[in-house]
Amino acid sequence: MAFSVSDHHYLPPGTRSVKIVVLGAFGVGKTTYVGTVSEMRPLRTEERLTRAGQLVDDVRADGKSTTTVAIDFGRRTFDGGIAVYLFGAPGQPRFAEMIRSLMRGALGGLVLVDTRSVDQSYESIGLLEEADLPYVVAVNTFPGAPGYPEDVLRDALSLPDDRPLVFIDARTLRSAKHALIALVADILHPARSAAR
Repeated sequence: MAFSVSDHHYLPPGTRSVKIVVLGAFGVGKTTYVGTVSEMRPLRTEERLTRAGQLVDDVRADGKSTTTVAIDFGRRTFDGGIAVYLFGAPGQPRFAEMIRSLMRGALGGLVLVDTRSVDQSYESIGLLEEADLPYVVAVNTFPGAPGYPEDVLRDALSLPDDRPLVFIDARTLRSAKHALIALVADILHPARSAAR
């Protein structure tokens, strides 16, 4: 699957649209991921972290000073007339109902995972399974974070064999698009994806 970058914000007639949600815990790299993959300037709804927010959210993250309060939005077009619209959701558990609404009309989801807090990914995976959406787990490899073999991560996440798991760096396009391609392939060919 080849990517193409549009020189303008308007897509040609006949372009097919695909909605994808990007989920994961607070500070796992969702905003970075959407910004890296998007061919246009992404929409971000970031606000500064405050002391008041610490009363309702677990906001521990190295060097993080902002958080998504609604969505991140971006777009990437594929050769062949397919536009993938990315909707990055906030990571705090209190946004679960909003995320359920955001998943309506989506063809699938990406769950970003940080190996320093694998257990915080359960809720995102659960929301996608509850919605019966195909999804890919993308382990965002942070500098200094522990590395684990795929089978260990699958066991820790109770990840079914038919769900793809990839390792990415959300800061680089070549790596980040690997997760998106795995998800689109799984949506288009679920049987082939399960046989991997």
